[in-house]
Amino acid sequence: MSGPSPSGTPGPVDEAAGAAATTSSTDGPAPTDTAAPPPAARFAAFAAIVVAGVCGGLIGYAVTDKSCSGDCQTAAGGVGLLAAVGAAVGVAVVAVLVLRAMGEWRATPEEVRRAAREKAHRKRQGPRRRPVAPPR
Repeated sequence: MSGPSPSGTPGPVDEAAGAAATTSSTDGPAPTDTAAPPPAARFAAFAAIVVAGVCGGLIGYAVTDKSCSGDCQTAAGGVGLLAAVGAAVGVAVVAVLVLRAMGEWRATPEEVRRAAREKAHRKRQGPRRRPVAPPR
């Protein structure tokens, strides 16, 4: 029923306390709030980037292939590759901005309602007027 001795070596421990200590140590660290977007949003952003790259590549290849007369497979492939990279980079920029905004904007519905009530209250009050100083 005693804790660690002054030398730092563990002594006898109460069974209930020992069980609680073992349970909490195996659970891992306590979950913390993080600004990271949920995994589903990150996966959706990744999927959007891949789809945009594929679509950009197909469009670039098709436009070059149709507009070129003769054998232009190499040119069409090169333009398709450049279009794929361009489309993927463009969507990646937007995806990063959206994921950052999701991480920063973690307002609960109650906070949103309270802010809307305060804004409506200020609007009903009208503009603030300074008190006019009496003339000298």
